[in-house]
Amino acid sequence: MNQTFKHFLQNLLLNSASDDDGMELIPIITAEIEDEMKPVDLPDELPILAVRNTVLFPGVVLPITVSRKKSVKLVRKSHSGGAVIGVVAQKNTLSDDPTAEDLYNVGTIAKILKMLVLPDGNTTIIIQGHSRFQIEEVTQEDPYLAAKVSLCEETPMDKKSKEVKALVQSLKDAAAKMLKLNPEIPQEAQVALDNIDSPSFLTHFLSSNLNVEVAQKQELLEVNDGKERGTQLLELMLREIQLLELKQEIHTKVHTDLDQQQRDYFLRQQIKVLQDELGQEGPDQEIERFRERAMKKKWPEPVALHFKKEIDKLARLNPQAAEYPVAVSYLEFLLDLPWREYTKDNFNLRRTKKILDADHYGLEKVKERILEYLAVLKLKNDMKAPILCLYGPPGVGKTSLGRSVAKALGRNYVRMSLGGVRDEAEIRGHRRTYVGAMPGKIISQIKKTGSSNPVIILDEIDKLASDFRGDPSSALLEVLDPEQNHTFMDNYLDVEYDLSRVLFIATANSLETIQPALRDRMEIIELTGYTLEEKTEIAKRHLVPKQVAEHGLEPEDVKIPKATIHKLIEDYTRESGVRNLERKIGQLVRNTAKQKAMEEEFAKSIKPEDVTRIMGSEIFDKEIYQDIDTAGVVTGLAWTSVGGDILFIESILSRGKGKLTLSGQLGDVMKESAMTAISYLKAHADLLDIDYRLFDQYDLHIHFPEGAVPKDGPSAGIAIFTSIASVFTQRKVKSRLAMTGEITLRGKVLPVGGIKEKILAAKRAGITDIILSQKNKKDINEIPGQYIKGLTIHYVDRVDDVVKIALLKEKVKHPLKLVVREEKVENE
Repeated sequence: MNQTFKHFLQNLLLNSASDDDGMELIPIITAEIEDEMKPVDLPDELPILAVRNTVLFPGVVLPITVSRKKSVKLVRKSHSGGAVIGVVAQKNTLSDDPTAEDLYNVGTIAKILKMLVLPDGNTTIIIQGHSRFQIEEVTQEDPYLAAKVSLCEETPMDKKSKEVKALVQSLKDAAAKMLKLNPEIPQEAQVALDNIDSPSFLTHFLSSNLNVEVAQKQELLEVNDGKERGTQLLELMLREIQLLELKQEIHTKVHTDLDQQQRDYFLRQQIKVLQDELGQEGPDQEIERFRERAMKKKWPEPVALHFKKEIDKLARLNPQAAEYPVAVSYLEFLLDLPWREYTKDNFNLRRTKKILDADHYGLEKVKERILEYLAVLKLKNDMKAPILCLYGPPGVGKTSLGRSVAKALGRNYVRMSLGGVRDEAEIRGHRRTYVGAMPGKIISQIKKTGSSNPVIILDEIDKLASDFRGDPSSALLEVLDPEQNHTFMDNYLDVEYDLSRVLFIATANSLETIQPALRDRMEIIELTGYTLEEKTEIAKRHLVPKQVAEHGLEPEDVKIPKATIHKLIEDYTRESGVRNLERKIGQLVRNTAKQKAMEEEFAKSIKPEDVTRIMGSEIFDKEIYQDIDTAGVVTGLAWTSVGGDILFIESILSRGKGKLTLSGQLGDVMKESAMTAISYLKAHADLLDIDYRLFDQYDLHIHFPEGAVPKDGPSAGIAIFTSIASVFTQRKVKSRLAMTGEITLRGKVLPVGGIKEKILAAKRAGITDIILSQKNKKDINEIPGQYIKGLTIHYVDRVDDVVKIALLKEKVKHPLKLVVREEKVENE
């Protein structure tokens, strides 16, 4: 027995485990390895010592204190007779008198090396494990347990195997790491670990030392294959290492936090003393600075009283309290707001008109409304700002128009995106009782602009959402009401703020999703899509120079003539605005930039034929009027989200029983228009010399080409009627004629919308004559004269007027012969 083991033994005798409490210290082993241990002769009946909370492994030395009567009798008899005993772990640790059912089936044969009787009357034994055994039959329970056993088969590990060598090294490395992480384990254990050469004995030693449940140790004991036991042990050790590392990390973090708090406290005390000595600003000086700033503010009397109350509260707070920085932030926000601070409006209306015209081509209604607002404000010098809502398709310049308005007025400008905002607190702010409370977007933007009369763009107001957190569109009702917003209350601010001088301009793509009460508070100004001519001017004035500058070119490097821009608009874009047009222009400019960067020769003017080479084949086909000498083909006018377009309507008759078929992906309203048209035609068939029996003897099929495109609306009513009337009379439709208007069962022609876009689409398609409702004449009067030049507009009140203009007296070239079958009358 070497000196290291003797040192361990002395410690263990003083801190020994018991058969009641198990073992909490590291088990100690002898210096001999397992291969040198003498074989043990098994008696017929092996005495069984039941232990709790520990498992004995072969080769391992354990001190155990026995106190139970049966255990004391067994130990004394076995030690005096020099016999071996069987050590088995208890399943049921609560049992003081264990039976066979309370024990595991596999245990370890042990030899008692030494027995000591302590002064307190307890007996302590030092035992060494030998071989593993399995209980076959319990033969007695009094005066102590005894059983017939058999030795367990053991498959030893091959020391020369590379896999075993790697496993042994991994086990030693893991054990070394555990020793380093667990300061409670004596460092002398590393010496004992280094002296172990046997792989099997190393496994037993580490298994005994492992800080895991008894059941897991018992599983290791019951494994017969040494290599498998070592692998399972390594998994448990790695898991234990992770727990030790986590424990150490938590301990270190808590210790560091406590040290940091103490360090911060002492530093603050030192800083306070130094500030007092040097006369620098501390909490008291900061409060005094707030009071000085407050004296210079122009805020209302209620706000001044509220500020005084809050700063007095701050003066009573401990600077180390958690509420202190929250109160400081709130007071700073109050002081930073521009109470009654206004920028001076520029009332030079001529200058304003020049700025609006320079920044935006077209949009005459919007510019006119803004100039009206400025004119009234100039004359009255005090007017509640209106709430304007610019409504129109994407890309027509709604957002950028707000920037131009601010520029023209000389006001500060800020844009507030409302798309996807679903929390009411985004508008009204959070109450200061919440952790991390913040003011709402409206008040935050006011602070950002530095004035109380900025231009605020409420972008995408139609895309506000709502959920369980609240409805932000309802929170905007107070903001956008000129009768209420002079006393707007933000939850965070907790005092009233005057928003009546703010010019709010909202933008929206659709009015359907805006809450009716909110829509009622805004003045809706519709922005229609740009015409071909307007897009061309916008491209020449704004888009081309912008793209040339962004791509690092000089203005003389690239020229895009009107014909090229027309090709881009008609063949490569289909939109109301100019966003896609700008992208396509950028694509052309990039091609020139690439050629210039590669020092290649390039043409400085991009011709229409160059567009196909650079951008590929045309994406869209524009509709051109087709002069077809066929009955039932009529040209209608349609409005789409990307502008106006012409629409062909085709009708055909076939022998049948009066069945009506509609095709072309039509909406419900358009289907109802078709039903109305054919009903009116049936009721007034004699006016067109149509035999009423044809309706029951021929099937009618009405088709709208481009069936993949959804179509709906009442504006094709008179075009459908003209198509049906043409196919039943086989009369020719007037050449280069298009029409739009709603039809009623009384034969009235009602007005429809989108006239400007429809007129321009007709002109582009080569139409010369257009039929409209008499009530649409006001829409034509608003269109500039150059857009309707060369067009003949026919205004009608009734369907009969449409027939006189649209249907010629002559038949088509190859008329369909409609034959009426005689009805058979049966004799009663």
